[in-house]
Amino acid sequence: MTEIDTSVPHSARIWNYWLGGKDNYPVDEAAGDAYTAVFPGIVTIARGSRAFLGRSIRYLVREAGVRQFLDVGTGLPTVDNTHEVAQGAAPESRIVYVDNDPLVLAHARALLTSTPEGATAYEAISLFEPEQILRAAAKTLDLTQPTALILSGILGHVADYDGARAIVHSLLEGLPSGSYLCVNDGSRGTDPAYEQAQDAYNETGAVPYFLRPVDQIAAFFDGLELVEPGVVSVPLWRPEPGTDEPQPIGQHGGLGRKP
Repeated sequence: MTEIDTSVPHSARIWNYWLGGKDNYPVDEAAGDAYTAVFPGIVTIARGSRAFLGRSIRYLVREAGVRQFLDVGTGLPTVDNTHEVAQGAAPESRIVYVDNDPLVLAHARALLTSTPEGATAYEAISLFEPEQILRAAAKTLDLTQPTALILSGILGHVADYDGARAIVHSLLEGLPSGSYLCVNDGSRGTDPAYEQAQDAYNETGAVPYFLRPVDQIAAFFDGLELVEPGVVSVPLWRPEPGTDEPQPIGQHGGLGRKP
């Protein structure tokens, strides 16, 4: 296994720091604090992204009847992981997590708890190997049945936009009709301070993350049937009844069904 480098900031550890977790190092806290000094709203974005993931999974289980989830680019375990939300609503749900980061692998045992009725698995494979991801997922999931493909905050790590779209296409090609794509990523053109903070972060030596225009995020869903309200700022996507009026942030996402 690749050695964990604690000398440079790490996006998963920084995200964990912003979410209030403890799986990070001083270099991550310093980078996270430098980011929030320029753009304090990043903490709201991190939490908004996580909340959107939970709402979309609950929709998939309760309203779409999905019982299989392929979560690629898992990140560090935190609160309300995919299997916890899905199995909380349908204990028989089966989840495959995919991430090739050695830090995430070191914490993967936290992702492998499961209800007796369901299953969880972790596969250490790169996002850039979609065919291998599908082969590995088929050991736990029945890929002849509808499956939700989750790409949460990961496609921004693919510098080439056409390459990112090709990865999404390849993964969806291996899933049957009735499957879903769930994507949310940082959006460019929403706040200059956000863009300034992200551009500065990308110069720290960490793996860069590229904010994308909203129309490019929406294009990941080409050919799919978008679930209402479409691709929107994530707090605006089916907010929980009775909550405060949601405010838009620089993170856009949506859910689409494969015809």
